[in-house]
Amino acid sequence: MKIGIFDSGIGGLSVLYEAMQLLPHEQFIYYADEKHVPYGEKTREEIIGYVDEIIQFMIDHNCKAIVIACNTATSAAVALMRKKYDIPIIGMEPAVKKAVDLYGNQKVLVCATPITVKGKKMLDLVERVDKDHLVDLVALPKLVRFAEKQEFNSDEVLAYLKEALSKFDFKEYGSLVLGCTHFNYFKDSFHQLLPHVHLLDGNRGTINYLMKNIELENLESSVEYYYSAKRVSGKELKRIERYLERLKNMKDIGI
Repeated sequence: MKIGIFDSGIGGLSVLYEAMQLLPHEQFIYYADEKHVPYGEKTREEIIGYVDEIIQFMIDHNCKAIVIACNTATSAAVALMRKKYDIPIIGMEPAVKKAVDLYGNQKVLVCATPITVKGKKMLDLVERVDKDHLVDLVALPKLVRFAEKQEFNSDEVLAYLKEALSKFDFKEYGSLVLGCTHFNYFKDSFHQLLPHVHLLDGNRGTINYLMKNIELENLESSVEYYYSAKRVSGKELKRIERYLERLKNMKDIGI
């Protein structure tokens, strides 16, 4: 049986990349909902509908567990989906606790999409772990669109980040949490602007949690890719390979 991993677009490839490193003998389905990307600009009700449809697709394609590799979709829909389906459904959790535990002598900035920043799941997480009121939140919705266009370290990206982060005095911050899986493609840009700030994401923690909830296989590793239920082939596979190569290059930046 396979492991299903999905996102609104190609951000969740960063979670798939982590899974392939930690689970080299599993088979995966990766589903990018390219028809509806970006989720961060949709309503909660719309996102719930998309997620429900994708999970049914994954079950129909023989998945034993499903990873919602999207913080926005996790925030909007994971609780409802766990009630509806009798299959392990693993969501994303931004590495806020890890940032506080490791670098809590300084402030923590969490970057995410608007729905994630305003969502109950994020606010509950911050309330639970931020006893000293060190955590600030900021929405960076345009990064998702930049990522989908494969525009990463451009002048436009840097200008956008400079403006969006200009209200924060980064002498006070020790860490920045990437609370959207699309943001992992921009570690070099964040590091260029904020060389002293540690960058953290929730990908490793998500896959560790997945491993606790499945029976591990000893299979020949494989991945099937889908864009909104349509099997990916040809030049689009080359596009995905370019994203995975960038993730490989971003892996150790800002640690």
